[in-house]
Amino acid sequence: MGDVISANLDEGKREMITARTSAVMAEFGRFYEQQYAVALFNSVRFEIEGGGNIHTQLLHRKDPLKNKSIFSGGLFQFLEESKKWRSRFLYVGDSYNIGLYESKVAYDRGLHSKGVINCAGYRALTSMEEYLGLLNNSLNDPKAKVPSAPFLKCPTQFPLILWHPYARHHYFCVMTEKEQTKWHAVFQDCVRHTNNGLSEESKVSTPAFTDALRLYRQAQGHYGTWDLMCGNQAQILANLVMETLHPELKNLIVPRLKGKLHQRQKDWMLISDAVYRQVLSQTRTQHEALVQVCEVERPRLDAALRTDMDQIITSKEHVSVKIRASVSPRVEQLVRSKVQPYIHSILEALMEPTSRGFSEVRDILFRELVEISKNSINDGGKEKLGEHMEKISMLAFHPVKMQSCYEKMETLNLEGLQQRCDVSSPSVFIQRAQILMRQQMDDAVYTFEQLVHQSLEGNSREDLCKTVQRCQDRVLKKYDYDSSTVRKKFFREALLQIIIPYMLKQLSPSCSTDLPKFNELIFEDFSRFILVENIFEELVLQSVSKDIMMAVKEAAVQRRHNLYRDSVVLTNSDLNLHLLGENTIDWAGPDGVKGERQGGEGANRKRKQIVSMIQLDGMPFLYESCQEVPGVDDIPEENEGQVGQDLATEKSLSPVEHVPIEKEPASPDTLDQIRDLINPVLEFAHSGEKDDSQLTNGMFPLKEGDEVETVPRESPKKVDRELDATSSEQTLEEQQCVSAIESAIHQIEIAIQEDPSDHLSEGANDSDGEFAETSTNCSPHRHDDSGFQSPANENVEEVEPQPIRDDEVVDTDLVMLTLVEGVKTCIDLDGKASEKKPEIETTAERGFL
Repeated sequence: MGDVISANLDEGKREMITARTSAVMAEFGRFYEQQYAVALFNSVRFEIEGGGNIHTQLLHRKDPLKNKSIFSGGLFQFLEESKKWRSRFLYVGDSYNIGLYESKVAYDRGLHSKGVINCAGYRALTSMEEYLGLLNNSLNDPKAKVPSAPFLKCPTQFPLILWHPYARHHYFCVMTEKEQTKWHAVFQDCVRHTNNGLSEESKVSTPAFTDALRLYRQAQGHYGTWDLMCGNQAQILANLVMETLHPELKNLIVPRLKGKLHQRQKDWMLISDAVYRQVLSQTRTQHEALVQVCEVERPRLDAALRTDMDQIITSKEHVSVKIRASVSPRVEQLVRSKVQPYIHSILEALMEPTSRGFSEVRDILFRELVEISKNSINDGGKEKLGEHMEKISMLAFHPVKMQSCYEKMETLNLEGLQQRCDVSSPSVFIQRAQILMRQQMDDAVYTFEQLVHQSLEGNSREDLCKTVQRCQDRVLKKYDYDSSTVRKKFFREALLQIIIPYMLKQLSPSCSTDLPKFNELIFEDFSRFILVENIFEELVLQSVSKDIMMAVKEAAVQRRHNLYRDSVVLTNSDLNLHLLGENTIDWAGPDGVKGERQGGEGANRKRKQIVSMIQLDGMPFLYESCQEVPGVDDIPEENEGQVGQDLATEKSLSPVEHVPIEKEPASPDTLDQIRDLINPVLEFAHSGEKDDSQLTNGMFPLKEGDEVETVPRESPKKVDRELDATSSEQTLEEQQCVSAIESAIHQIEIAIQEDPSDHLSEGANDSDGEFAETSTNCSPHRHDDSGFQSPANENVEEVEPQPIRDDEVVDTDLVMLTLVEGVKTCIDLDGKASEKKPEIETTAERGFL
C-alpha cells in the first residue's frame, strides 16, 4: 500500500497539491474577508433595530445529548493492511463520530481506539452492487473487462459500506438482517448529523463563510446546490479543493496504474485518500489563520459600525434604489416568464414527502404517549412513570425508531429541476427536512416532560392518568402548530435555494457588466460594509419572495397537507411553561427531580445509551454479532418489547406441574397435637435444587444434606412479620401456600377456642365432608380481565377471617388448601387425603400495555 502511494505521489505531485490548495484558499480568503465585514454589519444592525422572531409553542432543549451516547456494538470490519476480516467494537458517542476498538474490553478499560470515522460526506450502503456501481462511475475504463466477481468478498450476506468520493472507504458486515437494518440506521444518522451544516450560533463567521463559499463557486461557474457542503469548515474547504484537483490528478495518475480493473480501483482509492488527508490538513491550518486575522480586526470594524450606522444604512438604501432601477425590468421579465409558472409544481414536489414525514413523526409521538398513558394506568405510581419518561426522553435521537419518518422524505424527486435549475441532487433538501423532523420530535418530547413534571405534585393514581392524557393532548396541539410553521419556513427556504441560483445564472451575463459602475456611489469609509454584488442578490431575492410567499399561503388555505393559515395564531396558554425551558429533568432520580446529571466529559464511558447495545457482556467476542446474543428478539426499539412482555406475563401465569404427595402426615391424636397444628414449628429447608413436592401442610419434605433452620413457636401475627421479612427469598407460590395455611389455621383456632371437645367429636363423624362453598376472592389465580395486567393483580389478596356467629356450625375436621397448581386437596384429621381433579385456570394471553 505504501509503495503504491509513494510511487504515484512523489515530491513533485505533493508540491503541486500544496500549491493548488494555497491558491484556492487565497481566493476564498479574499471573499471571506469581504463577507465577514458585511456579516458583521448585518449582525450589528439586527441587534440595534431588532427583528421579529417566529413564536413557537413547543419548548427547545439546548443540550439534549448531554451524558448520552447513541449506539455501540460488535461487527466485522475489513482491514486493508491484513486483507482480512476482524471483529471490532464500534462506539457512537454524542458527537456522532464512530470509534473503532479492538474489543469491548478495550473500550471499557479506556484504551485508545484503532481509529475514528467522521461521517461527513459519506454515504451508507447496504449492497455490494450499489457500491461497485459508484466505484465504476468514479474510475471506469471502457477498454477494461469488468470482472464478474467483486474484488471484496464479504463473508456474510449483510454488508455495510461507508463510501466517500475522495476519502477512504470502510467495509463492515454483520450476521443478520436485523443487525444490518439497525447499523444502517445508525450510520445514516451519523452522516445526517455531520452533514447538517455549520452552527447557527455564530452570527458572523457562519454567514460570512457560506456567502464566501457561494460567491467563490459562482465565480467558477457553479450555481445551485452543492452536495459536498458537509462537515466543518476545513472539510468543506477540502471538498472545494478536491472538486477541481481530483479530476486533474486522476488524468495524471490513473493511466500509470498497473493490474486488473479492480486492483487499479483499489490503488486509486488509496491514492485519493492520501491526497484528501494532505489537503484537509492544509485547509484546516489556513482557515484557522484566516479566521484569526478577521477576529483581530473585528473590534475596529464593530466600533466604526456603531458610530456611523445611520449613514451606512442611508448610503446602502441609496445604492439599492439606483441598482433596482437599472436591473428591475430584466429581473421582472425573468420572473414572469421562467419562474412563476414553475413555483407551484416545485412546491408540490417538496410538500408531498415532507408532509408525510412530519405526519409520521406525529404518529410515532402519539403512539409513544399513548403507551405512557396506558402504563400509568397499568403500573401506577410516579416511580413507574419516571421509568417510562426516561425511555421516551431520547426518542428523537433514536435512529431506529425515527427511521420510518426519514424514509418518507427519501422519496423526494426533483428530477425535472436538476437540469433546469442546476440542482445537483435532492439530498440537500432531504437531509435538512430530516433534521427538522428530529428537532420537532425532541421539542415535543421535551415539552411533554415539562408539562408532566409540572403537574405531578399532589396527584393520586387516578388523577395521574388524566394528567398524562391532558398533557398529551396539549403537546399534540402544539406540535401541529409548530410543525406547520417549520414546514412553511422550510418550503420558502427550499424554493429560494432552487430559484435564486437559477435566476443569478440567467441574469449574470447581462447584469455583471453594469454593476461595477455603482461602486462610485459608495463612500470609501463605507465600502467595507456595502458591496454591490450583495445588494444585487438581495434585489433578486426580493423580486421572487412575494410570489413564493403567495404560493405557500395558497397551499395553506387548501389544507391538503395540514398547514395552518398565516392568519391562524395560537395563543400560548402556558405562560409559565417557557420559564421551565432551562430546567433539566432527571427522570432516573427520585420522582424525577430536576437537576443536572452527574458526569461530563470525564464520565463519557458511563453515559446512557439511546439505542440498546447489540453485544452483551459475557459473550465470546468471536461471535460479537447479535445473532449469538440471547434475547435479541426483545430489543424494545424494534417494536418487539410488547412481545417480550407478553411472553413474560404468560410465563408467570402458567400453572406449575403438580407433583404427587410422597408421604402423608400422621393424624393428630391429642389436644396438644392439634395445638401444634394450629401454631406450628416452621422448618425451612435450604437446598441447591428446587423441589416442587409439598406436604399437605404446605411444607417441603426434607432430603439428605439439607440444612434445617428451626423457628420457635410464636403467634400467627409474629409469623406473618417473619414471613414478610423473608419474602424476597421465597417464590410467589410459597407465599400463597403459607397464606392459605395461615387463614385455615386461624379459623380452626377460633373454632377450638369456643369448644374444642365438641368440634373434635363432630370432626370424627364427618371427616369426609367438604366446605360447601369457597370464596373466589382468596384464589391466587384471580386476574383482572380489563385488558391491562396491573402489578397489583399479581399479589395474593388475603381475606381476614370473619368472626363465627353463635348459631353457625363450623366443620373443623376438614381443612381445604388451595395450592398454586389449582389442585384442591382435602385433609382430615385422621390422616386421610383425597385429591380431586386439577382445576387449572386458563388465562387468555393478554398484551402488557
